[in-house]
Amino acid sequence: MATLKTLLTFMLLGAFLGLATASWIGPQFLEWYNTAPLGAQTMCDLPKVIQGITADLLRYQVYGTLIGAGAFLILGIVFVVARSKKQKQAQQPPATPPQASAAT
Repeated sequence: MATLKTLLTFMLLGAFLGLATASWIGPQFLEWYNTAPLGAQTMCDLPKVIQGITADLLRYQVYGTLIGAGAFLILGIVFVVARSKKQKQAQQPPATPPQASAAT
């Protein structure tokens, strides 16, 4: 149960960091991506553009959340495996070398 709890914690942390990163980087990317080239004039349907940009931002936030959760799930698995190996090594008593027989 502790392993599942650890993995879930890593996933939630990764999901949050992915969402925060996408929310921070997404608007700048969308502004750059939707800016008309220099010297170009555009006539557009503004409500449709706003809906499209908002949908793109939400999509990128979902992608960031999923990528963050997946990446931190992998990190969590590595962490759990490393911790279990360390615990197994600590539980095993050190091997004692065989005693040399006395020469007579």
